[in-house]
Amino acid sequence: MILVAVSMVALIAMAALSIDVVTLYVAREEAQRAADAAALAAARILSVSGITTTASPDNYPAAWTSICGGTTSVASLTARAVAQENSIGGAVASAVNVTYSTGSGSGTTDCTTVSNDTQFGINPLVTVQVTRGSLPTLFSRIWSRGTNTVSASATAEVFNPSNSGTYTGGEVVPVKPRCVKPWIIPNIDPATSGQFVGPGAGLILSQSIIANATLNGTVPGIGEHFTLGNGCAGGCPVAGTPAKGNYIPALITPPATAAPNCANGANDDFQNTITGCDGNTVYACGTVNGAQADLTLNRGAEVSAAVECRIRQPNQDTLDVSRYPFEIQAGPGNPIIAGAGNQVITASDSIVSLPIYDSTANLPAGSTPQVTVLGFLQVFINSTDSNGNMDVYLLNVVGCSNDASTTQSAPGTSPVPIRLVSPP
Repeated sequence: MILVAVSMVALIAMAALSIDVVTLYVAREEAQRAADAAALAAARILSVSGITTTASPDNYPAAWTSICGGTTSVASLTARAVAQENSIGGAVASAVNVTYSTGSGSGTTDCTTVSNDTQFGINPLVTVQVTRGSLPTLFSRIWSRGTNTVSASATAEVFNPSNSGTYTGGEVVPVKPRCVKPWIIPNIDPATSGQFVGPGAGLILSQSIIANATLNGTVPGIGEHFTLGNGCAGGCPVAGTPAKGNYIPALITPPATAAPNCANGANDDFQNTITGCDGNTVYACGTVNGAQADLTLNRGAEVSAAVECRIRQPNQDTLDVSRYPFEIQAGPGNPIIAGAGNQVITASDSIVSLPIYDSTANLPAGSTPQVTVLGFLQVFINSTDSNGNMDVYLLNVVGCSNDASTTQSAPGTSPVPIRLVSPP
């Protein structure tokens, strides 16, 4: 009986210790999930803000400051809000620290003070450290009245391949986004008639941010407001290069998935790529013959019906461009915030990605010519007319080299993809 009594003390002590250790491990995993979610949320803000199209905060201090310039910036506030939505040991994090870097050197809470700001504009990293203090334990308080602390950190990367060869030893790392809309546009900026991106290094040539841009005005950059026109309105095949701001249909690889499928009730793969997702067609940025056009017929009416379906016109979301960063406001037809309207959201079906092709020469002959994709535009669709012309705002520009020798790629659902990486 004495031996059993002594053994019970030891067994109970070990069981109690194991319960507390498991509690700490679970809290540590919860902290890691909170850090992961917070880092990805902040990276998402950097991705959709257009920050990766500007070379240096020295030129745009107000723009970069509002996005990630300190603890009160949009990205930092978003990271803290998301981290504190995740419970750690039954309570929210006691501290959330958000820093920005290029992967070398220590991070800073203000992205405008990153030592290599040009590289940060191409490939920003955001690190979030989450700490939960005063974590209670059940049995270890027998030996100590002290509380425990758990912490975790996560780093998310935002990648724009434009001019990335400068930082990779010469080889541009192109993106390979999914769900790209089948509207191929020439590498001609509607505002200037110059190029969106340089064919050699994929350098973004108009690095500016515009608020309240005039429709079809002459000032280029993020926030540029222009008409995305139907290049086949005068008939297809197109003779020579389409006019600036005009698109030509892309040849897609069926089947495409539409959600919802409401484009005039049709079950058409071309329309489904617009209303939903085309995950099969590969738009290979930086590769010769990276896409194929479809000049067999004018698809303006199909585009119009599908776009109306996708953005839920006339109850579509709207974009507030009165100040930067631009804000997306939910429309009455928003499927997530139905009927609410005017609530600020971070994602919208009105945002789409389009391939840019190398238009230094005329389109190759034939009804389905192949073209070289040099980059992508991310635009916000305000509305469409019955001929397939769209009123859009420019949100992001992505460029990559026309050198087909590249052996790398960065796949994702966006032309400016984000991912979790190992902390630097």
